[in-house]
Amino acid sequence: MSINGSGSGSGFNIETDLMTFGALGVYGVSIITSIIIEESDSVVKVYDLPSELIYHQIKNVCESIGIDSAKIGVLTNSEMISSVAKALEECNIKSVADPIIVSKNGAKLLKDNALETLVKRLLPKTLITVLNVAEASILSGLKVENLEDAKLIARLIHERYGIPAVMIRGKELRESKTMVDVLYYDNNYYFFESESSPRECYYEVNSSFSATLAAYLAKGFAVIDAINEAKKFMTILLRYGIDINDDRCFINPAVYIEIPAAKYEAIENVRKAVEILLENQNLVLPYTPEVGINVAEAIKPMYVFSINDVAGVEGRIVKAGNRLIKVGEIRMGGSSHLARLLIALIRSGYSLRGAINVRFDKSLVEKAVRKGYKVVFIDRRKEPEEIKDAPTGTMEWIASQISDEIPDLIYDIGDIGKEPMIRILGDNSIRAVEKLIRILSDQ
Repeated sequence: MSINGSGSGSGFNIETDLMTFGALGVYGVSIITSIIIEESDSVVKVYDLPSELIYHQIKNVCESIGIDSAKIGVLTNSEMISSVAKALEECNIKSVADPIIVSKNGAKLLKDNALETLVKRLLPKTLITVLNVAEASILSGLKVENLEDAKLIARLIHERYGIPAVMIRGKELRESKTMVDVLYYDNNYYFFESESSPRECYYEVNSSFSATLAAYLAKGFAVIDAINEAKKFMTILLRYGIDINDDRCFINPAVYIEIPAAKYEAIENVRKAVEILLENQNLVLPYTPEVGINVAEAIKPMYVFSINDVAGVEGRIVKAGNRLIKVGEIRMGGSSHLARLLIALIRSGYSLRGAINVRFDKSLVEKAVRKGYKVVFIDRRKEPEEIKDAPTGTMEWIASQISDEIPDLIYDIGDIGKEPMIRILGDNSIRAVEKLIRILSDQ
């Protein structure tokens, strides 16, 4: 259950909580506390729902459905906080509180006279309270400047207010390239490390983390295990956040299920593309390079970071006598050269996700030109020596040499120790292979 405000800006809102619950396979119910109107960097207006209505929402869901855990977000006034505390106590629900005393952009949603009610009536009844650095400073009266400060203040807040578990998070607690969250729980300190996201996607991340934590508690995880799993989940969300403008990056919980689905689609497309290739091997066999043929497909460009985001044939497709055979399995990371070419093309802005390589043959290139395909020649003799001698870099260099419209075919005539090669490109791997078959066909 999410007890939270409904916001128009996808920051600290109940809509993101419900997306998080769904992505993690738990059924989410919603208790709306406020309607929040947001701009890109501020809260414009907050409309609070009546406290009695909030209380009855919680009680009705609790008694008619049953709740395994709750995430508590935006609560703006004393009456609202008291109603939520009363309902949670009567329902005996384990909860995670992200009280939103002060948001990351400085918005203050909690009324000044409600802070005492929050720390006396509600937070001691939660299982875990998650605070950002600014909120920890408000509750403790002390400034949090480093990890040691966070340790002392987490324990101080626990002892002062009787909150069972106090967690302090924030990029202020960064050590080198590592983010460290501090938890004081059961008379012990716990530290949870994760690599800093290179994209600085931290907009109201505590709110999403708290919803994630509540979901894992609902699944039956113990506190420490739930936090560890929530950290893994959030690492994925931070990596694949959605850039809105120069200073905001939104968490998108759907990527947790969308990326595995995209990888499955890429693998299945390569599987189908290989089937088409083998069905037409009488056309393709003469163009099999010594290094073998590979077929590759990248997932959606916004999710591509490495060759593990590109499906390919492990061991390639090789010539065995008078036929082609697929050596290994089709898997993510199964291609290196074609994968790096696709990644480089994607990063250059081309909408090309599929590729197949074959041996260079002048007649094949001429057929492609006659059939109206866009053909690009790359002179590998011009490749810088430092790239030639490096284990990687050639595919990236080839992509950098393309400066015209989207190519259908890229070819080179090789160099010393480099086999001449043709690479046919397409929107996906199936279309790339079909394009090759059309070029080779006499029709």
